[in-house]
Amino acid sequence: FKTCPGRVLCKVPCSGEKEVDLAVQSAKAAFKIWSQMSGMERCRVMLEAARIIREQRDEIATMETINNGKSIFEARVDIDISWQCLEYYAGLAGSLAGEHIQLPGGSFGYTRREPLGVCVGIGAWNYPFQIACWKSGPALACGNAMVFKPSPFTPISVVRLAEIFTEAGVPKGLFNVVQGGAATGQLLCQHPDVAKISFTGSVPTGMKIMEMAAKGIKPVTLELGGKSPLIIFSDADLENAVKGALMANFLTQGEVCCNGTRVFVERKILDTFTKEVVKRTQKIKIGDPLLEDTRMGALINRPHLNRVQGFIKQAKEQ
Repeated sequence: FKTCPGRVLCKVPCSGEKEVDLAVQSAKAAFKIWSQMSGMERCRVMLEAARIIREQRDEIATMETINNGKSIFEARVDIDISWQCLEYYAGLAGSLAGEHIQLPGGSFGYTRREPLGVCVGIGAWNYPFQIACWKSGPALACGNAMVFKPSPFTPISVVRLAEIFTEAGVPKGLFNVVQGGAATGQLLCQHPDVAKISFTGSVPTGMKIMEMAAKGIKPVTLELGGKSPLIIFSDADLENAVKGALMANFLTQGEVCCNGTRVFVERKILDTFTKEVVKRTQKIKIGDPLLEDTRMGALINRPHLNRVQGFIKQAKEQ
């Protein structure tokens, strides 16, 4: 089964107002059951989900490679991080507690940690399955329900995660998936029954989400694109510095929001460093992402490819 550029994998209907409302109401109903369970009960269910992911690692990784275009070598690492993340939060679920505060005259005050309700997760296309686990792990461990919207470029693997949660024993509708683009995202952010929003993606979209959430005073977590600097001095271990610079720029075909996109190198070692970077870059095995020895897969879509080629053209001209 080769990955063919431009081939249609599947068709998913976009969720409109009716579907978004159905998903939120379904999550709201499941929340009533899930939030009443003890942390230890939630822990057991989440550990079961982690176990299923661990067992089906290769199968899910193949699905992710077809979904996103990254190499199967990297996709397997993503899936390992995903089950580890669920395991970690499952471990915290049973120990979440408030505080007991002693007050004068034998009185006391206390705090209770209560789940928020229906949380919305909006994922990016570069780590579709992993981001969904990163968002659902802490949300579910604390007793919340979640409606998740993957990127329209990578709609597939998150649906598998929803099935896994169901298999593991979460109440029906606790982790709901809706498909669609910006319009669907907007409906989720503006829904009165949504308690919190967590978004991974671009800065302009993050700004819009923050603005929409402000109208309902909803708490927001944003993980946005960056422009991270990498500074290499002449006394650095050159071998390590080159490896670091390559990983910081070429991991997942360079489609990472914390890429080391600005590499500053001390002039004294610039030539040596550049030569080594070029030599190593030429050795990166590019090809069908499903092949074991491929180290760099495909870009997410044609518009993105054109954009990258535009940067290369611009760099050559400059």
